Amino acid sequence: MIREIEDKDVPSLFPVRIVTRENRMSMEELASIGITVESMRAAIQGSHKGWLAEEDGKVVGFAMGDYDAGELTVIALLPEFEGKGIGKSLLNNVEQWVHSTGCKSIWLTTDMDTSLRAYGFYIKHGWEDFKIEHGLRYMMKKFG
Repeated sequence: MIREIEDKDVPSLFPVRIVTRENRMSMEELASIGITVESMRAAIQGSHKGWLAEEDGKVVGFAMGDYDAGELTVIALLPEFEGKGIGKSLLNNVEQWVHSTGCKSIWLTTDMDTSLRAYGFYIKHGWEDFKIEHGLRYMMKKFG
């Protein structure tokens, strides 16, 4: 089941984020870049919105976007749930929401390595490279 992230859900997102197959980050690494339970709660009270996927009451994936920036800020999925269409559904929710806010495109940053699964996932869903900067690959998807 996919549903919108609520304030009470935020702590249950971190166990997913720290075990993703690619771009895995520890709680300490996330905190060092300002990503904490408190900062995520504040974000969803502001310009961010997200969706989570649950199975048997357990969060198995989530994605969030920021309409102020027009950015897909995160998409994370437990490795054992990859390849089931969950990531695609989460991505679509964020894309549709950002588009509905009036944004003409959405962007994200990802790893430079094009052999990673994430890069192929974004390409498959209509995203394109638009710049390389500070060791990151920036990708964009234009709407209609």
